[in-house]
Amino acid sequence: MIVRSFKDIEDTDRHIKSASGTWESKRIVLAKERVGFSLHETVLYAGTETSMWYANHIEAVLCVEGESELTNEETGEKHLITPGTMYLLDGHEKHTMRPITDFRCICVFNPPVTGREDHDENGVYPLLTEPDA
Repeated sequence: MIVRSFKDIEDTDRHIKSASGTWESKRIVLAKERVGFSLHETVLYAGTETSMWYANHIEAVLCVEGESELTNEETGEKHLITPGTMYLLDGHEKHTMRPITDFRCICVFNPPVTGREDHDENGVYPLLTEPDA
């Protein structure tokens, strides 16, 4: 059994701040736990814009605080994401988040991330793996 809090991982190697400066993520469950998914708390900062494309992952996102406009870049469809709203990128959709306020969410990735990922020039996380145990 693993018991860990987001407070426990503040300012550790599990607390990632994006190179773009638009978000930070506390990665509480990672690939090295070998449970088949990763779990994160992510904050996207108000007034920023982050374009993403999880070509190698499926992501589910549950908003717990704040508001953000989500744009599906493939269809142009826009959604207002507020607390209690979930979105699932089950088709590897290219999307853009435009937080209206600081936007805090809980994210689940499959396959799990290692904790070293950041978005590349296309908004993609590389598919990194942990060595076999």
